[in-house]
Amino acid sequence: MRYQISGKQIDIGQALQTHVEAELGSVVEKYAERPTDAHVVFSKHASEFMCEATIHLSTGLTAQARARAHEIYAAFDHCSEKMEKQLRRYKRRLKDHHRERAEPVELAGASSYILASETENEDSEPSSLQPIIVAEMETKIPSLSVGEAVMQMELAGVPVLVFRNEGKDGLNVVYRREDGNIGWIDP
Repeated sequence: MRYQISGKQIDIGQALQTHVEAELGSVVEKYAERPTDAHVVFSKHASEFMCEATIHLSTGLTAQARARAHEIYAAFDHCSEKMEKQLRRYKRRLKDHHRERAEPVELAGASSYILASETENEDSEPSSLQPIIVAEMETKIPSLSVGEAVMQMELAGVPVLVFRNEGKDGLNVVYRREDGNIGWIDP
């Protein structure tokens, strides 16, 4: 497995990198077959350290976790525990997903935009109906079944996931509803 361990405006020592590789390697080896790479980013906000970890699996699925603590090693340990909990929860489904799928998840390119938020008074009308684009990025849309999409949304810890439905070959959306259930939009 390839590791990319970095810090945002902080220096990451060799001892921490070795600790991250050993701990994350043992967690991933236990629950996931053939992970391809891991990205771990450390940052500091006020007096807290933040650790964000992303693991890409050979099947195309991605697991993410993040944690905060007052010490950098504690932040990583909490993040590692969250990652282990996610992978343990989905272990059977990850292994079943790997057996059913002979090839990695197919990804299609798409554009992603970040729009400026309105900072005006909520009662006033917006000055224009055209939103201001702050950033443009390239994103990937995976081809998944609905069950795989729900699992990917849970593993990534995101509230919404857009995916290409393998069964119907159209774009679909799964999202977390306010009542805690999962919603599925199939146009």
